[in-house]
Amino acid sequence: MVHTGYNPGLVALSLAIAVLASYTALDLGGRVRSAGPGSRWAWLLGAALAMGGGIWSMHFVGMLAFEMELPAAYDLGITLLSLLIAIGVTGAALAWVGRPRASPRDVLVAGPMMGVGIASMHYTGMAAVRMAGHLAYSLPVVALSLGIAVTAATAALWLTFRPTSVRQKLAAAVLMGIAVAGMHYTGMAAATFSVEQAGDHAAHVAAPHVAAAGVDHQNLALSVAGATFVILFLAMLASAFDQQRIQGELQASEERFRAAVQAVRGVLWTNDPQGRMSGEQPGWAALTGQTQAEYQGFGWSEAVHPDDRQASVTAWNATVAARSTFIHEHRVRARDGLWRHFSIRAVPVLDAQGAIREWVGVHTDITEQREAEAELRESNDEIQRYAYIVSHDLRAPLVNVMGFTSELEASRDEMRSLLRDHPQGQRIDEEIGEALGFIQAAIVKMERLIAAILKLSREGRRRFAPEPLDMTALIRGIADAQRHHAGRKGATVTVADDLPRIAADRLAVEQIFGNLIDNALKYLDPSRPGSVTITAKPAPGNRVRFAVADNGRGIAAKDHARVFELFRRAGAQDQPGEGIGLASVKALVRALGGRIELSSQPGIGTTFIVTLPREPATGRHEASDARSPETMTMAAE
Repeated sequence: MVHTGYNPGLVALSLAIAVLASYTALDLGGRVRSAGPGSRWAWLLGAALAMGGGIWSMHFVGMLAFEMELPAAYDLGITLLSLLIAIGVTGAALAWVGRPRASPRDVLVAGPMMGVGIASMHYTGMAAVRMAGHLAYSLPVVALSLGIAVTAATAALWLTFRPTSVRQKLAAAVLMGIAVAGMHYTGMAAATFSVEQAGDHAAHVAAPHVAAAGVDHQNLALSVAGATFVILFLAMLASAFDQQRIQGELQASEERFRAAVQAVRGVLWTNDPQGRMSGEQPGWAALTGQTQAEYQGFGWSEAVHPDDRQASVTAWNATVAARSTFIHEHRVRARDGLWRHFSIRAVPVLDAQGAIREWVGVHTDITEQREAEAELRESNDEIQRYAYIVSHDLRAPLVNVMGFTSELEASRDEMRSLLRDHPQGQRIDEEIGEALGFIQAAIVKMERLIAAILKLSREGRRRFAPEPLDMTALIRGIADAQRHHAGRKGATVTVADDLPRIAADRLAVEQIFGNLIDNALKYLDPSRPGSVTITAKPAPGNRVRFAVADNGRGIAAKDHARVFELFRRAGAQDQPGEGIGLASVKALVRALGGRIELSSQPGIGTTFIVTLPREPATGRHEASDARSPETMTMAAE
């Protein structure tokens, strides 16, 4: 047996090399997944060289730290092979776990791959030793060294390819360094060196080796370590420059984002994962004048209008619980004491594991928009009042015209008898009859027009009462009510099973879809079986797009806009109607906060698309009147 030992200084140097190489390689490897196609392979090559070269350097210095009573040399070819194994296998492991679509389970492949690579490099390097003796291994200790390498390498890669801080990345590097050093020195412990010579010859052989190791091996170890440190320093310098570039891009992106928020007259704010405002919020403070202590937690709600506060807090808590996008409106007391309308949109920011890291939201000032809408509503109300007054006042003279026309009709027989002997009597009677016919037709038309104006006026002055609506059941009820009409037309009305629920005025919604289904049945093409289909799909802005499609006559492109105008009709006028149905539908849809549009081709069919909000807008002044006093209390956190 040959007595062996270690140079403590070189052992410490080898461990330092292992940790530094691991940190550098894992830092470079962590950039592989986020790098672009061009730079990905450059970072991967750098990581492989840093890890593989560092592992090999640690092994070589560790071998030089090993002191035994035999002279030793190294086979250059096998030593270089061990270096290539270290670089190739670690590069393959980092490439596998650094793929863009790699999952956490891929660490279970890359970790053992890297551990086996470390062990392969070590035992290949041991095979490069040339000495006057024999080398044997203890298989249980060899297995233990392999287990150490695989376990520690897997754990280090798992830590590296998660969102990590510098402290966590350093912990991964220490763990990887322990994997490399632990595997190496455990592998060395598995080795037994022996010689056939004994006694004085062994001591004679050992003496020059010890003397040489004291100087040559230490110098060689320091040279290898120095070269390794220079390479690792350059790699870390490249990483630092890249990190500086990334930080510059992030800063520029943040500045652009803040400029965009200011461009839309917005206020940016953030909340913690539980939905509570925390930290410094300069935008919110500048808007409301609240201090950090005042807006912390749910203190921000004290700046919200009392009529809107409860709805805002309740809606926010529900959004946080659902982890969804927050879309809302309310009034906020600005620093100058005035109440301003804001549209709010907030989204959760998730980490790699899907947990909410924070909430980011923007308050957009829409005060001018709401004021313009209020003025428009006031103007519309005034126009509707005028329309009501005018149409009501028109009825009085129209009644007189109708009465006197009836009187003239009743007097026509007397005039006919008086003109019996008159040579122009028959002509005069016919002209009187024709004139009375024109007057009566005009009276009937005028009566219908006044009735239509009154109807639209009443629709515009209606107060809607929103309620949750099962749209599938509601529209099927409308279709069932028109089943007889559809049967006479030989048509089928199909309602999708999964129509989204909305909150709106029931009567208004029934009138909208009742008119559209009735129109579809009225203008079917008699040359083919009729079909009317009602479907829906989500739309941006928490809205729903309902489609009422038929295979009827279709509407020419030039008439697409005019069909929504009052008293305007398109196509063949072979069906009864006054041209007020679609005008009424459009007025109701707009009153509910939606819009209506159509797509149609003659001979193919027509699709009316009605986009409605899923629920009424909250936080508006006109909506606050409908809320009960019980809902005005502050929500419990």
